[in-house]
Amino acid sequence: MISKRKINTFTLFKLPSVFFMGVRVKEISETSCVTSVKHQWINQNPFNSLFWAVQGMAAELSTGAMVMGAIKESGQHISMLVANNKANFSKKATGRINFTCSDGHLISEAINNTIATGEGQTFWMKSIGTDESGDLVSTFEFEWTVRLKPNK
Repeated sequence: MISKRKINTFTLFKLPSVFFMGVRVKEISETSCVTSVKHQWINQNPFNSLFWAVQGMAAELSTGAMVMGAIKESGQHISMLVANNKANFSKKATGRINFTCSDGHLISEAINNTIATGEGQTFWMKSIGTDESGDLVSTFEFEWTVRLKPNK
């Protein structure tokens, strides 16, 4: 499995806006991932709370990090892309916000199917954002697509 340190270093070089906004992977396994971001001056909106797009970065990383890890484990050349997303906001996001995704079990089936059939596969993953009190702040859903890359 890919480590949180490798993902956090990857964001510095490949997703610098994620890194500089303070989004970090805190825990990762094959089935779940937790990311965290703290409300600061650089990532706030005019209403003195965490900008919705920064919440989206943290939520997407909590799903995508597991997809990246599963693709690496497969040993195949597979592309990944978000096709759709949905978001709901239920409370002002201040302080430290954690995003938890526990949908890692959906990834291996999609990767195995795309390897077996050569066809692209899609699946939805949910990330739940909570504040330091454990209150729900936002919920994001991402539709991931995976497909084999053509041989060159």
